[in-house]
Amino acid sequence: MSAPPSRRPRVICHMISSLDGRILTDGWPLSDEGRRQYEVVHEGYAPDAWICGRVTMEEHFAQGLRGDDEIAREHHGAPREDFRAPGEHESFAFAVDSSGRLAWDTSDIDGDHVVAVLSERVSDEYLAFLRGRGVSYLLAGARDVDLSLALEKIHDRFGVRTLMLEGGGRINGGMLRTGLVDEVSVLVAPVVDGRMGTPAVFDFDEDDAPRYRLALEAVERRADDVLWLRYRVEARGESR
Repeated sequence: MSAPPSRRPRVICHMISSLDGRILTDGWPLSDEGRRQYEVVHEGYAPDAWICGRVTMEEHFAQGLRGDDEIAREHHGAPREDFRAPGEHESFAFAVDSSGRLAWDTSDIDGDHVVAVLSERVSDEYLAFLRGRGVSYLLAGARDVDLSLALEKIHDRFGVRTLMLEGGGRINGGMLRTGLVDEVSVLVAPVVDGRMGTPAVFDFDEDDAPRYRLALEAVERRADDVLWLRYRVEARGESR
């Protein structure tokens, strides 16, 4: 694998999908051992951290949401400093949350320290709330998170060298579109989902999104007929 720029981590987009590319696994006829392959492969990369978008964190990890009135109170003053919570943290869970919608009661997800990745518009009150919960945060981008800047800060502030991108289709697509994905690791389950309108491994907002060429690095058959595919991101294709 070619090395990414030195000021950001190596990023592996790691997902499990059905044969038709869907990623919502509820109801899939897949054994516990088949499902477990996702975590087994994740651990095999020995990453320093993983990152998800707000929707994935909301559905699976955060303890609540802030109200619209709280989110509407935005900061318009001078830039503020990033915050790293006191203590020794060996691994991290980064939550991309531009507007500061997630409410955290804990700063830990299965031993990984929670770090909120926010835009500059979030209020001082929300930053104080995070500090009070022991949640670290990074400020990157004026109204939306600047993913390139966020990765530089993840590298510089937290020393992350290998980062697993394990979000929904939109953040995966945004990272790929910005040239921030080095490898794609997909566990293809022997399942046809068929639910129209559900998220895919990569989703783009634009109708004319470019195509991407991937270079196959490895194929491996794992438990319960799950197929592990590893690709190097090779080049961007032409827009429609």
